[in-house]
Amino acid sequence: MLPYVITPTEAAAVAAVYAFICGVFIHKELNFKSLAQPIGGACSTTGTTMVILGCATAFTKILTIEQIPAMITQALIEVTSNGIFLLLLVNVMLLIVGCIMDTTPAIIVLSPILLPVAVSVGMDPIHFGIVMVVNLAIGFITPPLGVNLFVAAGIAKISLEEVCRSILLPVAVMAGALMLITYVPELSLWLPRLLQRN
Repeated sequence: MLPYVITPTEAAAVAAVYAFICGVFIHKELNFKSLAQPIGGACSTTGTTMVILGCATAFTKILTIEQIPAMITQALIEVTSNGIFLLLLVNVMLLIVGCIMDTTPAIIVLSPILLPVAVSVGMDPIHFGIVMVVNLAIGFITPPLGVNLFVAAGIAKISLEEVCRSILLPVAVMAGALMLITYVPELSLWLPRLLQRN
């Protein structure tokens, strides 16, 4: 295995410190007074996220104790034993969830429910993780809760309706890519397998 120099979390912390040093001491665009508002906003966002994560984690534990994942797995397998159709059902479910639920809680709540379904049709857990993330990423730009739609509308200073009209082609391309990722596992697994051999 290749040695890790720095983890993603540590890299984010280093980048934040570096940006602070550049902004305050090199470019002199920031001062300590102007930092109060973004720090307050970051604390508010983080606090909200932590509450959501806490509730999602508790909900996941309840689901596990009540053996809901096993029941859902059995129900889906009873609908069809065809692996291709089963993966299509999982994709449709994740796309719908991605439209109405934030990504992090969706991953925490749905992973223990849908992973057994994916494994039951011979899907690699790494492959399933990539498929799940791609599904939920499409939800980021899909109404009604597409977070990136609101960001894009704010940056471009146009209405949300205009942004929604312009996303049809990108969503179609992403859906095509999702089908390729779902049904051609080697697209996702060649790199992990290469790293495992090394």
